Amino acid sequence: MVVRPIEEADRIVVGRLVLELQHAHTAVAHGEVFFPASLPGFLVEQQDRVLGLLTYATSGPVMEIVTIDALRRGRGVGSSLVDAAVLRARELGCTRIRLTTTNDNLDAMRFYQRRGFKLAALRPDAVRESRRLKPEIPVVGDYGIPITDELDLERRVSIR
Repeated sequence: MVVRPIEEADRIVVGRLVLELQHAHTAVAHGEVFFPASLPGFLVEQQDRVLGLLTYATSGPVMEIVTIDALRRGRGVGSSLVDAAVLRARELGCTRIRLTTTNDNLDAMRFYQRRGFKLAALRPDAVRESRRLKPEIPVVGDYGIPITDELDLERRVSIR
């Protein structure tokens, strides 16, 4: 398994993956629209097959994970992507990594907390506004839970 930065030659593949996995060319968090296929990030590959994707944006001392997807769970793909993001955040001088998920995404909450992320913010009913920007967001999500709220998780990054 190899983790490598997204290169310009990967943009078409990244765009297809984002559309397949996110059901749109955009991602929305805290009222901001992102275009993941144009963002920096990482791919996880094994024998020329993409197993995972992470895209991010930076603003000052914060790296924001915009998308993260492991095409095969339970094989270390997501952990490898988070590790790569932490290393890149250090290189960029970022002191925090942030991401936004929704209240139904219990698997993600478990995954991130086990990797040092802590709940940093809750925005009740924020998904209502997000649906105006991205109508593809479903009404009901994982485990039959209505998708209503956005949650931010953060992890501090020590600069070495």
